Amino acid sequence: MKKSVNFFNRNIPIAADLYLPENFNENRKYAVIITCHPASGCKEQTAGVYAEKLSKKGFVTLAIDASYQGASGGEPRFIEEPSIRVEDIRCAVDYLVTLPYVDENRIGVLGFCAGGGYAANAAMTERRIKAVGTVVAVNIGRLQRDEGQQSILSTLETVSKQRTAEARGEEPMIVSWLPENYKDSQNIDLREGYDYYRTSRGQHSNSPNKLYFTSLSSVIAFDAFHLADILLTQPLLIITCSTKGAFGANKDGHELYQKAASAEKELIVMEEASHIDLYDKCEYVDKAVDKFTDFYQKFLV
Repeated sequence: MKKSVNFFNRNIPIAADLYLPENFNENRKYAVIITCHPASGCKEQTAGVYAEKLSKKGFVTLAIDASYQGASGGEPRFIEEPSIRVEDIRCAVDYLVTLPYVDENRIGVLGFCAGGGYAANAAMTERRIKAVGTVVAVNIGRLQRDEGQQSILSTLETVSKQRTAEARGEEPMIVSWLPENYKDSQNIDLREGYDYYRTSRGQHSNSPNKLYFTSLSSVIAFDAFHLADILLTQPLLIITCSTKGAFGANKDGHELYQKAASAEKELIVMEEASHIDLYDKCEYVDKAVDKFTDFYQKFLV
């Protein structure tokens, strides 16, 4: 059963889908898993796919839309702000502990792509999160910084000029996450990303392929894995792809595994899988869900 719910990140209303397991009993206490969508995504896409499947395994799950995105509030629209996305997760925990059927000592998080980086980052300081899962986790700041120093500095100069222009009344600059030329890219992540987000494969009206350009200054400076070697101590399951594409999930999965201070941690590489395969291909998604079911049943006790 799925219910649409709302809570707040400060003054921003956050839209979420709450999935309840079969034979749900409001007098019981349940383990719960928060799912966090990729950058450019929304709760109805891969975060919702995994949330629904895990609810059928007996968990309460909560798929959230980021502030400024999807069905959540916040102006201006289409901001990708790492610190706020991390706070969205903390506020989701705040919401969950008010529900009488949620066991506050059995809360987990599961993030996808950039949402995986945000999930790991949030868990470092949100100690109510007791177990952390990621699927093709990407450190979104690293991804931007891989463009190289000159490209980064050029982008930041353009952001600065654009902020000045908007402060003087010009219209916000909105750009595409996945531009048209990605459709025929030689890089598998870019090509399949376009296919997932911009065709009937995974396209959703709440994921309109728009980014508020000046967000990039915050994204560039963000390191999702900073202090993981000190603060990320919860049990950790990282599932990533074997294919090494432009998003760098294979590299980031290995880095997160190496850095995390977690005593209980596991890295699973899905052989022959691409980044986007783990969003919606049943042969990979169902295998990942089985792994996460065992993981959360073990550590959300």
